[in-house]
Amino acid sequence: MKKIIIISGDPNSINSELIYKSVKKLKRGTKSKIYLIANYNLIKSQFRKLKVNLKLTLVKNLDEKVNTTNIKVINLNLKFNKPFNVDIKDASNYILKSLDLAHKFAINRNDVGIINCPINKKLLNKEKIGVTEYLASKSKFNNDQEAMLIRSKKLAVCPITTHIDIKDIRKTLNKKKITKKIITIEKWFKNKFKRRPKFGILGLNPHNAELRNNSEEKKIIIPAILILKKKGFLIKGPLVADTVFIEDYKKYDILIGMYHDQVLAPFKTIFKFDAINITLGLKYIRVSPDHGVAKSLILKNKANPESLMKCIDFINKY
Repeated sequence: MKKIIIISGDPNSINSELIYKSVKKLKRGTKSKIYLIANYNLIKSQFRKLKVNLKLTLVKNLDEKVNTTNIKVINLNLKFNKPFNVDIKDASNYILKSLDLAHKFAINRNDVGIINCPINKKLLNKEKIGVTEYLASKSKFNNDQEAMLIRSKKLAVCPITTHIDIKDIRKTLNKKKITKKIITIEKWFKNKFKRRPKFGILGLNPHNAELRNNSEEKKIIIPAILILKKKGFLIKGPLVADTVFIEDYKKYDILIGMYHDQVLAPFKTIFKFDAINITLGLKYIRVSPDHGVAKSLILKNKANPESLMKCIDFINKY
C-alpha cells in the first residue's frame, strides 16, 4: 500500500483549505494512507480560522503504528503569531525543512509518494529554481536528468528549461539537455502506460527562425530530434509554437517546449485545474497541484481542490 506524504507547503496560502476540502472527499482507505508534514498547531489554527474541522493524529514517522483513519501529522516546529501571516524567514525555513524531511522519508523506499502543496518559490532561498530542481539537487542528480511534466489525461507538456529568465534560455539550451530529459520522460511513460509516447518538439524562435543555418532549431533542436529518432522514439519537430495549441496538440501525448511559459501558458489556458505537476527522474514519485499559493483567496472559501485531488488520485493509481 503506497503511503502519501502531503507537504503542507507555504503557510501563507490557501493550502490548508485545499487540504481540508480534498480530504473530506476521500474514501476511508485513502485517508488512512495520508501523512501530512506540517506544524500541528498552525494547521489547527488555520482550520479554526476557516471554521472547519478535520481530525488529526500526531505521529513521529511513516512506520509508527496507530489505529486510526484520521489524517496523520508529522510535526515540524514553527513560530507564528497569526496563522496566515507567518514571518517570511520562518516560512522559508519551514518549507525547506518540510521538503528535506519528505525527501528523507521517501528516498530509500518504494512505497511512498510525495505531494507538495503550492509554495512561493522565493522562499526556497535559491535563485531561479523550483521544487523540481531543489529535490533533484537533494538527490545529487545531474541537473539535466530530472524533468518537469505537467499532465492532464489528454496531454502532457514539459519545458526543457524551467525557472530561468528568458535572456538565459539560449545559454542553457543544448542538445544533451533535450535528449536526456526526453529519455527520462519516455522511460517513465513506457513503465506506466506500457507503450511509447508520441512526442512533439517545439522550436525556440518565432516561425522556427525559418530554419536558418545559425538558428537554435538547426544547431540544437533538429540534431537532438535526429538522435532520438535513431533510438526509435516517436517524435516530430520542430513544431511551430504559435499554432500547435490550436488543434495539432491532439496528435501528441507530450509536447516538449524550450522554456517554461512557451508550453505552460497555453496548456493552463486549455486545461485549467485539470492537471498536475510531476517531477520525473527522482527515485520516488513527486507531484504537486498545478497552481500557486493564491494569497488573494485566503479565507474566502474559493480555493479549488481539483488539482490536489488529482495528485492524490495519481499516486493511488501509479
